[in-house]
Amino acid sequence: MIEVYIDGASAGDPGPSGAGIFIRGHGKGEQFSIPLGQLSNHEAEYMALLHALEICLSKKYTTVSFRTDSQLIERAIENRHAKNEKYLPLLKRALELIDRFDLFFIKWIPGSQNNTADLLAKKAVRLNGD
Repeated sequence: MIEVYIDGASAGDPGPSGAGIFIRGHGKGEQFSIPLGQLSNHEAEYMALLHALEICLSKKYTTVSFRTDSQLIERAIENRHAKNEKYLPLLKRALELIDRFDLFFIKWIPGSQNNTADLLAKKAVRLNGD
């Protein structure tokens, strides 16, 4: 099973934002730092999820286990519902992508267990100006 660690970061709310994605599986690790432009922190978390889903699908990973330190993301996916209507289009897109996997799991983890994705997200924030 492929393990995918995701994190979104924002330097301001909204502010320059980035997605950090660390994918572990098949004996290797892949790292992605994706600048996202000006977003809120919650939007950055959703965009990290969306980018990670798209990467996994493009690599034909069909069984994935996602890890996030965002309770907002974990709850929205598990409940297939976002309390804030602002995030409904992002959640809808995420669920459309998730439904294309054979098996998809998502689990909340403490930030201390998500260090690699966190560092990648912070790097992505800095890449916005480049």
